[in-house]
Amino acid sequence: MRKTILALILSLSLLTVSTAFAPPQADVTNNEVILSFPETATFHATISSDVEIQSVVLEYGNEQQTCGEVIAKAFPQFTPGKAVTAEWTWEMRQSGSLPPGATLWWRWRVTDTNGKETVSETKIATWLDDAHDWRSMNNGDYLRIHWYEGDQVFAADLAKAAYSGLQFNETRSGLKADGPINIYIYANTNDLKDAVLYEQSWTGGLAFPEQNIIILGISEDDLEWGRDAIVHELTHVLVGHLTFSCLGDVPTWLNEGLAVYSEGELDTYSQQQLEDAIRNDTLLTVRSLSAGFSEVANKATLSYSQSFSIVKFLVETHGQEKMTALLVALRDGNTVDDALMQTYGFNIEGLEDAWRQAIGAHPRTVSAQPTAQPTPTYVPTIVPISGAPSSSMQATPTAIPTSSFGGQSTTPETPTRMAPPLWLTLTLLGFCCVFGLVIGMVVLGIVVRNQKVKGGQNGKQ
Repeated sequence: MRKTILALILSLSLLTVSTAFAPPQADVTNNEVILSFPETATFHATISSDVEIQSVVLEYGNEQQTCGEVIAKAFPQFTPGKAVTAEWTWEMRQSGSLPPGATLWWRWRVTDTNGKETVSETKIATWLDDAHDWRSMNNGDYLRIHWYEGDQVFAADLAKAAYSGLQFNETRSGLKADGPINIYIYANTNDLKDAVLYEQSWTGGLAFPEQNIIILGISEDDLEWGRDAIVHELTHVLVGHLTFSCLGDVPTWLNEGLAVYSEGELDTYSQQQLEDAIRNDTLLTVRSLSAGFSEVANKATLSYSQSFSIVKFLVETHGQEKMTALLVALRDGNTVDDALMQTYGFNIEGLEDAWRQAIGAHPRTVSAQPTAQPTPTYVPTIVPISGAPSSSMQATPTAIPTSSFGGQSTTPETPTRMAPPLWLTLTLLGFCCVFGLVIGMVVLGIVVRNQKVKGGQNGKQ
């Protein structure tokens, strides 16, 4: 019975000490973001605590495919106290623009003078302008069309073209959607350019595979072009998802060739230009097309036409399964030469020889000098337009969400050694006092018991 009472006293004592010295949680309110699209996102919060707030860190980013967990940190300036206001602005002109429709996320990490850390809930917001009255339409499980100008028939036409593009890519190239793809249709290219910073004046469409987002400037008068363009950009997203890796790259001729191939046959102008290059022996080398395409209009158009022809040769001669195998080999970190050799049994020069023979072109000119190995890069690419050479182009940039504002640093602070927090010290002290009290009671009980025993023995004597 005595042991039970002691255990109960000890439990109540520990509970009392723990409750008395439990560290208070900071309270984060007015937690919001104010968007000034497409330039800034300002995060704001009011933070209060029973103990003075020593540190406030904003953790933020956007939802996208990455090689690992990406958490950007900002350190807003504030005056320490029990109630503080924290604010920090993400400057897109410094970090690079995010695509319209991207999902922003953020949370606050607060530390008081006792060392107690509080992390607020993670909140999200959609990075999109409020200047347009956006409407949305779903087509199947993977396509979400967003537009603000044009009727339902206009949006349904583009959704149908996109769905056909998905089916074509799956059956002919082995490319499948693995999640919803959001397609934002701006009424014209001027509205599109206003939505994304630092894009060239001739940009007509952009694909962002990491975020599953496509943006295009399509007016009702350009619907025919829009059908091709939406399939072109959709293919870039599918290729980007299948080949996403931190180990390797997809050569430009393959990426762009698949995109143009998904549209169908070349337009009259591009086909004629390709035939002239074959006849006049002015074709570009396949290895040179592994890196960025030329910015000279005629040469850029020929680069797309050749890429289409090369991909068409590979798919229609060797089949869809080998094309998928090639893309997977590149994803796994193989070089272009190794991936081609592993899949088809020839390298880039072997591919060019076989392709030239298939289209009736002159044999490849063999240089006595070693061939430079270009590095594939994402560069501006022409948006496919039927007819004359196009001045509208598309690019596939990669946006990295890091920024600083007003001299505020986004570099994590150097870790510093800190003394144990006060609440922990007091809690341990309380435990020691209770433990000492219990030991004292036990010792006292033993002494009293021994004295009683001695007294009984003396009485008998």
